[in-house]
Amino acid sequence: MQTITLVSFGQFPKDILEKTAEAVMEEYKCHVNMRDGHLDLGEFFDAARRQYDGNALLKQVQSMSFPESDKSLGIFNVDLFIPILTFIFGQAFLGGNTAIASIYRLSNERYGMLPDQNLLADRLKKEAIHELGHTLGLIHCRDPLCVMRSSTYVEDIDQKSQHLCVSCRSILEI
Repeated sequence: MQTITLVSFGQFPKDILEKTAEAVMEEYKCHVNMRDGHLDLGEFFDAARRQYDGNALLKQVQSMSFPESDKSLGIFNVDLFIPILTFIFGQAFLGGNTAIASIYRLSNERYGMLPDQNLLADRLKKEAIHELGHTLGLIHCRDPLCVMRSSTYVEDIDQKSQHLCVSCRSILEI
C-alpha cells in the first residue's frame, strides 16, 4: 500500500490537517503520515510580485527526504505564483512524487467574507487530493464534479466534489 506524507510548513489548525489526511487516505486508499517541515521562506519570496515562487518551493520540497513515503505534499500558508499565472492554489510534478498546496487563497477572509473553518478544510482537502492526483499521473478532468477539474478561482473549488470521477478512478485502478 502506498504511503503519502503531508508536510506542514507553518502553523495550521490541527483539525484541518487531520481532516485533510483522512480525506487523502479515503480517496487514495493509502497510508498517510503527517509531519512538520521547516524552511526559510524568505528565499522564495519575490518582492516585485509580493508572492512566493511555487516552482522553487515545489523543487525544494522535492529535494527534502521523506524515506517513509512514496509521495509528499507540502502545505503552506503563503501566496503562491508561477510566472504564467497571477496565483496558484497548488502545484505538482505530473507523475512525480511531490506536490504543494497553500491555504492562503482558500480562506474566506481573503475575499472579505466571514471566516468558515469547515469551508477552509473542505477546500484544502480538495486541493490536496487534486495535487496528489497529478503526482499519480492524472491530468485535469472535464467532469464538472471531479476533484481533478481545473480550478482558476476558489468558487471552482467549491463547485466540485472532493472525489475522483469514475473515469479518473479507473485510470488509477482504485
